[in-house]
Amino acid sequence: MSTQDYSDIQNTAEPLNPTEDAAEQTQAANEPSLETLQAQLATLATAYESAKEQSLRSQAEAQNARRRAEQDVEKAHKFGLEKMVNDLLPVVDNLERSLAAIDSGNEAFAAVIEGIQLTHKSFVDALARHQVIAVSPEGEPFDPNLHQAVSAVPNPDVEPNTVLTCFQKGYTLHGRLIRPAMVVVSKAP
Repeated sequence: MSTQDYSDIQNTAEPLNPTEDAAEQTQAANEPSLETLQAQLATLATAYESAKEQSLRSQAEAQNARRRAEQDVEKAHKFGLEKMVNDLLPVVDNLERSLAAIDSGNEAFAAVIEGIQLTHKSFVDALARHQVIAVSPEGEPFDPNLHQAVSAVPNPDVEPNTVLTCFQKGYTLHGRLIRPAMVVVSKAP
């Protein structure tokens, strides 16, 4: 045989290990193309951004819920006394009425007057310690947020809508009105 015949046989001969060629072809077929990888990367980046945004929203929502709960607890502490204060305000009113009704010129009532004054003062001081503040607006402009007008009287000496008389004091608890002041308001003659 000639050398050329030998080389022809070599070139036309099948590979010795056909499974290696098949594995290389299968691997080449399974390797994704560059476009496929870029599409997968874009999909994963979009999913990552979406998950990141959802996580930030969840954190913000949890923080808002915590803040609202803290505010609710603070309001409950501040205004939890509102019902009790509303029940006690008539006692203060009655003490003030009794002081106004007693004849202060009569020496026989001096000890009673002093006792009622001390009781009234201690009661008002106790309310003030809990941020219950009296609203007595005589001479001030009428404010419908703080005052309840019982009547309007013509009075040329003062401007219209000025509080002339306060029948019953109003009260606020931590700045929130719990009872409006009952007042007489001036009107134009």
